[in-house]
Amino acid sequence: MSQPSAAEPPPLGGRGPVDRFFELTARGTTVAREVRGGITTFFAMAYIILLNPLILGGAKDIDGHVLSIPQLTTMTALSAAVATVIMGLVGNAPMALAAGLGINAVVAFQAAPHMTWPEAMGLVVLEGLVIVLLAVTGVRELIMNAIPLALKHSIAVGIGAFIALVGMVDGGFTTSSATSPPLTLGIGGRLATWPSAVFVLALLLMIVLYVRRVPGAILIGIVVATVVAVVVQKNAHIPAKGPGSWGTVTPDLPDRYFSAPDFGLFGKVDVFGGFAEAGVLTALVVLFTLVLSGFFDAMGTILGISDEAGLVDERGQVPRLGRILSVDGLSAALGGVTSSSANTVFVESAAGVGEGARTGLANLATGALFALTLFLTPLAAVVPAQAAAPALVLVGALMMTRVAKVDWSDLGFAIPAFLTIVVMPYTYSITNGIGAGIVSYTLIKIARGRPREAGVLLWIVSIVFILYFGLNIVEEVLGVE
Repeated sequence: MSQPSAAEPPPLGGRGPVDRFFELTARGTTVAREVRGGITTFFAMAYIILLNPLILGGAKDIDGHVLSIPQLTTMTALSAAVATVIMGLVGNAPMALAAGLGINAVVAFQAAPHMTWPEAMGLVVLEGLVIVLLAVTGVRELIMNAIPLALKHSIAVGIGAFIALVGMVDGGFTTSSATSPPLTLGIGGRLATWPSAVFVLALLLMIVLYVRRVPGAILIGIVVATVVAVVVQKNAHIPAKGPGSWGTVTPDLPDRYFSAPDFGLFGKVDVFGGFAEAGVLTALVVLFTLVLSGFFDAMGTILGISDEAGLVDERGQVPRLGRILSVDGLSAALGGVTSSSANTVFVESAAGVGEGARTGLANLATGALFALTLFLTPLAAVVPAQAAAPALVLVGALMMTRVAKVDWSDLGFAIPAFLTIVVMPYTYSITNGIGAGIVSYTLIKIARGRPREAGVLLWIVSIVFILYFGLNIVEEVLGVE
């Protein structure tokens, strides 16, 4: 990542209260850079405002009830705004939060069919409280600090590969296939659509601007690509759905720019009702899945973004980690209260870090924009994935540079690091990558006759991951449907 030059002027306002509170000078950043990074992060993850309601709104609970899309849109934006601002003020980290993809799918398709929506959201609240308990007792921080430094670097590299793949898939550059090969370029191995052309244009523009050290390179790329997408949509024939379409967001200028938020879902939660409705075992399995996904997805993202932002010290530890982890847990619980599913640290925050964000001040800009979308939802729906997703590819490339910090001559680190890196994109899960790395690390310690070197905490975590990977077998043994 580019660092501020020695000749760069001090942060706006000198070493005033804002500088001292957010440690701007200490972290070598400026107010302008933080605001720019915060805006970039928002654009990179704004899709969640539309995608989360589609996922949750597309499922039915045990009574056949469906959640309101407008209400879900309001709650998603509100929850993201509050959680992101709190992280900025309490954790002072450039890590934005919103409803986690994957976690919302567990709520929609694993929890809701067995209970009502308020009861499903009650399990989300419990998930957040469990994570908070693990954070305040220091257990979560102990686990993070117990992970070897080489694996921490490989987590950052794996996240880089993961977000690059996410960006390519979201932008239509890479598509899946039911036949061999499972992934291919564009449609039928060719980039033959206008949306894919916009993606390529945005990526190339970002690369050129970034290597020339143009301030706001990523944000400029997103804005320019969005304008091009709007023009293309107006003048070219783009299918509404399927191959060659824009996907979730179509870059049409809206008929109106303002809409009144609907807070009807706020507080619609039944914390313990799911245990009575679905049965204790079923509810516990769902809760276990939520906690594990929320715990390790956020852990990997926090480590990866902190490493990329230069916030990790020589011992591989993150400043204010206890606060960051506590806010992450509380934000998950907030997602249950708002019925928007559990909030978690978004890996797209790396886009803001790539633009220079280093402190929680960037979160205030991101959170303010999320709050603004409560009233500007139609306008937020203009930026297509093809304009924002290239930022993930560029930042993914930058995060891959951490691979040089892994000692590849020692197989005890090289193999776990490799599995961590490749399993994340190959299985589309940060949690799976971390699990593969930790389990293989402890296994190699056994094979070398040095099991104690792994430490008790990593042994416990390895056992938990083995249960997680074999969850279907565990459910069958326990008789959970």
